[in-house]
Amino acid sequence: MSFGDPNNPYGQPPQAPQAPYGQQPPVPPQGGPGYGYPQQQPAAPQQPYGYPQQPAAPQQPYGAYPQQGAPYGQPGMPGMPMGYASWGARVGAYLIDGLIVGAIPGILYIIAVIIASSSSVSVDTSTCPPGDYQCISDAYDSASVMPVGSIIMIVLAGLIAFAGGIFILTKEGSTGQTPGKKALKIRLVKEATGQPIGFGMAFVRKLCHFLDGICYIGYLWPLWDEKSQTFADKIAGTVVVKSQ
Repeated sequence: MSFGDPNNPYGQPPQAPQAPYGQQPPVPPQGGPGYGYPQQQPAAPQQPYGYPQQPAAPQQPYGAYPQQGAPYGQPGMPGMPMGYASWGARVGAYLIDGLIVGAIPGILYIIAVIIASSSSVSVDTSTCPPGDYQCISDAYDSASVMPVGSIIMIVLAGLIAFAGGIFILTKEGSTGQTPGKKALKIRLVKEATGQPIGFGMAFVRKLCHFLDGICYIGYLWPLWDEKSQTFADKIAGTVVVKSQ
């Protein structure tokens, strides 16, 4: 107990100063929360006034399956803007390609026949002794020899036809359109992707047309098939579609 302090004659411990009546207690410094004060989370930043609000992404109901894209083959899909090509359009395109590829070779074949017929030699067996069958056979063989001009025309026609076939396969594989298909606005594509099938698959599909030629059933199959496919199309996985 201390008697030396005139303001505390009884030795009581000093008390914290109290605010005058009607005033709020002092606020802790703003640098950090005072002891015992709960820490407040910072408020989320708000967009300035006038900016458009971003809509939330729609959520699917619980348990719903995600929607799958429409199967290929429906109008509006890549490579198939207007549906499958008709049988008549396919036949028309085939005829146009045949005329383009076969016109020049056909003319050359006609020239070869004309040359062969104009240079035909009559069979002369007057020099052969009676009963000499070997002489008579040699006379017929010499008369039936094809002229050189006819042979050249036939070989040239075959080379042009082969080059035309390669051209058709290349265009069909790379773009899906031969000159005939382009004229009639149809296109050959892969059924699964709607894209061109390439030269290799175009060649395989051409080989598969052998099955279509059996009684011509395969070539007629698109008349009642829902995808207008021939047997070769079903094997190669291709469809012929309309294009704009």
